[in-house]
Amino acid sequence: MTETTEKPLSGLELLRAMIAGKGRAPAISATLNFKAVAVEDGVVTFAGTPLEGFTNPIGTVHGGWYGAILDSCMACAILSKLPADTHYTTLEYKVNVIRPIPLGTEVTATGTAQHVGRSTGVAVGEIRDSDGRLYATGSTTCIVMQQR
Repeated sequence: MTETTEKPLSGLELLRAMIAGKGRAPAISATLNFKAVAVEDGVVTFAGTPLEGFTNPIGTVHGGWYGAILDSCMACAILSKLPADTHYTTLEYKVNVIRPIPLGTEVTATGTAQHVGRSTGVAVGEIRDSDGRLYATGSTTCIVMQQR
């Protein structure tokens, strides 16, 4: 019997497979109506549309939706810079909501890695609509862990 071993994927390869439909997409993407749409080395873009079910008691898009899409694009920007057998998780992130996103408006959230080292990664992100209007910014720090 021959045993086959698959080569572990780098973060960039993993994200490219996910966008191509060959890898596992994060479940939160389906739950919150957003998905990864573009990936480059150090830059990842998600697109999404906030729905009625994502509003706060006053009827505007809940800050958690902004946070989830920004956390996803920023952390994935860091992932895109990681070699195979390396993992990450968010240590902290900050969101600055600039204006409310109108319900039903598709936006993109783009994360850009600023630093990825052996133990931490730092990235920033922005949410914009198709006209380039800025809705929110964010920043994150992730811990980088070597798989043993």
